[in-house]
Amino acid sequence: MTGRLLRALSATAVAGALHAAVNVALLRRPPAQLPPVRRPVTVVLPVRDEEAQVGGCLAAVLAQRGVPDLRVVVVDDGSTDGTAAVVRAVTDPRVRLVTAPPPPPGWLGKPHACATGAAVATGEAGAGDGVLVFVDADVRLSPDAVAGAVAVLDAHDLDLVSPWPRPVTATTAERLVQPLGPWLWVTTLPVRLAERSPRPSLTAANGQFLVLTRAAYERAGGHGAVRGQVIEDVALARAVKRAGGRAVPVDGSRLAGCRMYEGWSALRAGYTKSLWAAVGGSPGASVAVAAALTAVWVLPALAALRGSRAGLAGYAAGVAGRAVSAAATGGRVWPDSLAHPVSVLLFDVLLAGSVAARRRGVLTWRGRVL
Repeated sequence: MTGRLLRALSATAVAGALHAAVNVALLRRPPAQLPPVRRPVTVVLPVRDEEAQVGGCLAAVLAQRGVPDLRVVVVDDGSTDGTAAVVRAVTDPRVRLVTAPPPPPGWLGKPHACATGAAVATGEAGAGDGVLVFVDADVRLSPDAVAGAVAVLDAHDLDLVSPWPRPVTATTAERLVQPLGPWLWVTTLPVRLAERSPRPSLTAANGQFLVLTRAAYERAGGHGAVRGQVIEDVALARAVKRAGGRAVPVDGSRLAGCRMYEGWSALRAGYTKSLWAAVGGSPGASVAVAAALTAVWVLPALAALRGSRAGLAGYAAGVAGRAVSAAATGGRVWPDSLAHPVSVLLFDVLLAGSVAARRRGVLTWRGRVL
């Protein structure tokens, strides 16, 4: 590697860290004093074989403060365990359990389950002026999560907000990989420009916790518009923008937490299912993404090990950017940020596995072919 190339790569890492710092300063956050939510709110909780998770998630949803008109629709998407029994044991009248029929041709399971849940609330009083909240079973909302998200939605005239849950990690693999999701958009997405821009490509979203107005949902075509998308959350945010709405990720670190995958096996299976789609959906795009991430956030670190001062500057910038992102999104800052190049290499491994599985046509999730 030439000295000029190394300096350019390290300069890019520095620019990424500076951009992350600016984004963190501009990130929308819930106000300290939350106004009561005056619109009806329907929380849609799609579940498939979530017996171990659904009870805790549902309890947190029902404990929301400042939301007097709250309804919860739990959509059982073909569970084969005791998920439905756990939900039926909840006697709160605000909870409704519905069973989703098998997805029609062209639909994937989660978009269909979400669409089923959203449709349940269509005929309810005030539904047209209401708010839809989509939550995954492994998410634990804080008591002010819904009120905080709606406050951001209303205060800034937004149509969809994605309050990114705090990544909860335990194993080494989780600590290395899970924080990369928020780090990527904090580093690369200009959040205020994305908020104003009508371009669908300028957005990020996390389906673990999505909040949007019902009017925006219907204008965008709902989950029917993203029926075959593996990354349906980002696709829905883009559909909202195509329909003239405003969609943006916001600070959700104090609103929710999520341990998305427990251990290496679950993590590898989850990323294999979706990572190919997250980086563009083609082998060429995947190679380009992996090459760019490795060049900017791994090669300078390797050069630093050989005594390069430019490489050391690039490595330090990568660590700083990761630390800024982690601090802002509720992740573990130290010593995890020091291993950022290792995280990127592990991401490359997961991406290669995902693309290979996609090309072989062997991708499945929860017993369904993707």
